[in-house]
Amino acid sequence: MRQGKVFYKDQWAGVITETDDGDYVFQYRPEYVREHPTDFITFTMPVSETPYVDNRLFPFFEGLIPEGWLLDIASKNWKINPNDRMGLLLACCQNCIGAVSVQPITETDGT
Repeated sequence: MRQGKVFYKDQWAGVITETDDGDYVFQYRPEYVREHPTDFITFTMPVSETPYVDNRLFPFFEGLIPEGWLLDIASKNWKINPNDRMGLLLACCQNCIGAVSVQPITETDGT
């Protein structure tokens, strides 16, 4: 299982998880739901207590991953298969242009 903390601006909004079964789950943090009910990360994922679940990486997060020559550089430098979308998200999206960033969660970090 791999996870990343999803930040909206400077607020920890939620956690994206790739399960051992290959599913993807995005869950807003309860504190974020309570304090920022209208500050959604994307129109397709409004702030909600209910987790979002899919068998593919959500299109919004796919859109954060580099493409083209930048994807080639990222996958070669970090030795990540270009098809490993979660790996690329966690490696490349810590300092994105825009309001959303994703910080990897290590086993010692917890959530």
